[in-house]
Amino acid sequence: MPLLSNIHKGLQKPGDDIAMVTGDYYYYHYGCDGFDDRGWGCGYRTLQTLCSWIRLTRDKKGESNDVVVEVPSLRAIQECLVKIGDKPRQFLGSRDWIGSFEVAMCLDELYQVPCKLLHISSGDNLREHVQEIKNHFKTKGSPIMMGGDSDASSKGILGICGDENNEHHLLILDPHYHIKDGEDSTSAKQLQADNWISWRPLSTFLTNSFYNLCLPQLSANS
Repeated sequence: MPLLSNIHKGLQKPGDDIAMVTGDYYYYHYGCDGFDDRGWGCGYRTLQTLCSWIRLTRDKKGESNDVVVEVPSLRAIQECLVKIGDKPRQFLGSRDWIGSFEVAMCLDELYQVPCKLLHISSGDNLREHVQEIKNHFKTKGSPIMMGGDSDASSKGILGICGDENNEHHLLILDPHYHIKDGEDSTSAKQLQADNWISWRPLSTFLTNSFYNLCLPQLSANS
């Protein structure tokens, strides 16, 4: 199925105090390339979404990247992690998960984009990092990878917004979508209706899970 871009556009915002991704990205999700990675590939798909943003941003700036032109496949991601010594050769062809640390290493190796890693000890502590996340979107504009332990499902973060009650929400891009049998396409509107892209209050993140955020340090505007 064809990849959809910028699927957050048109989604109602919970408030006016907002900072969001700048530029374009493609939505990578389970099975989007015909390879069934349900149950283990969410971190890879979020990484691919981040890679698509880097590639499109560099294209828009007229920059070249001689190392990687295409967004890497799941196999290419595994090969990268083996090449740099992070994973053993048995990792190739496995269904092992990857998290924010592996994503940071891949972005550095494949695109020469350094990343800031932010460890948050509990979902309750996300509130302490609201300003840092806002500043990231205002100064860099790149999407963020979010991983965790008890809440182990990878997520993309595309924005942050404060409402009138001073409750903050993260714009979450969920890579766990898989097209239904018998269908060959979907739409941004349908993905929004089914909450594959949605604003989540910080209060909905697990108190018994830590979260690791990977913030690519490439600016959309400079």
